[in-house]
Amino acid sequence: MTDTPDPASDAVKTPESRWLSSRRQKTDTALDLFCFAHAGGSAGEFLRWSGGLPGVRLWAVKLPGRAPRQDEPPYTRMTALVDDLVAQVEFGRRDFAFFGHSLGALVAFEAARALRRAGRRQPSRLLLSSMQPPPITTRQAAHRLPGDELLAEVERRWGALPRAIHDDPELREIVLGYFRADAELAETYAYVPEDPLDVPVTVFAGDQEDRDQLGWHVHTRAECDTHVLRGGHFYFRDPEQQRELLRLIGRALSAEK
Repeated sequence: MTDTPDPASDAVKTPESRWLSSRRQKTDTALDLFCFAHAGGSAGEFLRWSGGLPGVRLWAVKLPGRAPRQDEPPYTRMTALVDDLVAQVEFGRRDFAFFGHSLGALVAFEAARALRRAGRRQPSRLLLSSMQPPPITTRQAAHRLPGDELLAEVERRWGALPRAIHDDPELREIVLGYFRADAELAETYAYVPEDPLDVPVTVFAGDQEDRDQLGWHVHTRAECDTHVLRGGHFYFRDPEQQRELLRLIGRALSAEK
């Protein structure tokens, strides 16, 4: 649940280093892919994908409130998060795309809309995984649950957490902080209708998930293609499915170069 330090990460320091992490610069990349983590997730999970996406410079978006920004207050409102993100990160120095999984898909979608409102360059493609499109009508208040009940709800939705989280009180409190803030961010999210984006969208989901996660076509006037892979919410943690996901991402992005 926490980021593992990577000596190759942040090798090139930029004003956005507080928000972004990347492995060493490839010399043959033509496109930047910015990845947004799921609720409670680690930015470092995506950095391991770099080798599977030749021609792409992969950037993991680091959010306040979790390692390595654990000492900063987390965001609990989507508008504040997205406004600060697009104000402080200079997206669009060259062609770029967004990938987001679960809660990260909502952040990626809203970041693209915020860039459009600001008259800035749009991503060449949105790659959205395991998240139903807005408007989201189901409202729960998991972020208000006591610690034990919140962890139980997380495991009910997404599967067992590592045993160490239950056994180590300090780690447990850190992880609870991640989940509580991210749950509040998701549960207070209020979709504001706008015109569809003019950005192609590629949608992914596991075959054990609800098919309503594939309905993102309503949010774009461009093409929208969907892919269902074997597994549940974290289908890409299976090595075979991860390779297939990266193959499909690479194929989608190759059309944008």
